[in-house]
Amino acid sequence: MKLREKSFLPLPNKIGPPLDSPFFLRNTLKVARELLGKGLFIQHSSKRFLCELVEVEAYLGACDEASHSFRGMTPRNQSMFEEGGTAYVYFTYGFHFCLNVATEKKGVGAAVLFRAAIPLLGLEEMQKNRKLRGPLDPKKLLSGPAKLTQALGINKAFNGQKMNQAQFKIVDLGRVLSKSAIGTSSRIGISKGQEHLYRFFVKNSPWLSRK
Repeated sequence: MKLREKSFLPLPNKIGPPLDSPFFLRNTLKVARELLGKGLFIQHSSKRFLCELVEVEAYLGACDEASHSFRGMTPRNQSMFEEGGTAYVYFTYGFHFCLNVATEKKGVGAAVLFRAAIPLLGLEEMQKNRKLRGPLDPKKLLSGPAKLTQALGINKAFNGQKMNQAQFKIVDLGRVLSKSAIGTSSRIGISKGQEHLYRFFVKNSPWLSRK
């Protein structure tokens, strides 16, 4: 059963400009919190996708054992060391892609992982990309970093691209989240750095990867 092409939240009148570069050049934890409620827009030819971020994780540089950048730059994590606002896409478990945006100044090696989002535009194409058949709970469409990239058609070709392009950008949707609406927890699926509450999410959101 296909998802109907409708939005689960009010859409902005138009897809706005990308967030300014200074947004990403700040402290990674601050950027991670403020990415919640922002929109991720991607266009592949005539196919347009828009989703609202509801769950992210921050990964710092040399001070964060759980970060890919902890031991320094490698060919795999090079994009993580680029200037804030650069996409860092990596392949994991031999099957899945994960999308991050680099933060802070060039050379720091910090980034924010996109974990879950609300689908707003391009729902039927997202379902096709996920190769899903039969009845679908739309709340599970983008409820995980690998699900999100598969649904949006994100692959290694996006690695190293600036996320301020007309067809690949993070935009302000006009959502306003109070501090009390944002929850924190340990990051998911890691064994190191569990003491750090670097996962940020919209409390009580049914769209999260994990409640």
